[in-house]
Amino acid sequence: MSKHVAYIALGANLGQREKNIAAALNALQHTKGVSVDTVSSLFETDPVGGPPDQPAFINAAAKLTTELAPHRLLAVLLQIEQSLGRRRGERWGPREIDLDILLYDDLVISEDGLSIPHPLMHERRFVMEPLAEIAPAAMHPTLALSAKEILDSIGSLSLD
Repeated sequence: MSKHVAYIALGANLGQREKNIAAALNALQHTKGVSVDTVSSLFETDPVGGPPDQPAFINAAAKLTTELAPHRLLAVLLQIEQSLGRRRGERWGPREIDLDILLYDDLVISEDGLSIPHPLMHERRFVMEPLAEIAPAAMHPTLALSAKEILDSIGSLSLD
């Protein structure tokens, strides 16, 4: 079975935020075919989008080595979210846990329900800061920029 490198974003702004992120990482570590290699620091950030007055988020990023194909990894992440109390409601609304695939090897996938690289990652400091901490040289396959370069350019990057 071949090994793949995936980077995921973790976020939580309801309940015990740090505990929810730790529980998600623990569930991933105990998933057959997944190894959690590196985890960033926790970053507290203001919510972006969504309803006003929602609590601040705790965000992190993790590097995984996995034998799971991208669709299977996504299914695992969704199952972990559900097991930790995530209920899909308002777009960008408050949540117990949010797990997103940011990068998976150098794949580019654009399908209903699965977009790799994550379509908004390059616009979001709360995603790029933890990612650049653990993988500054990780390359965005369509922008041809490293995580550090993207972080340094947030606010000035346009895809037009």
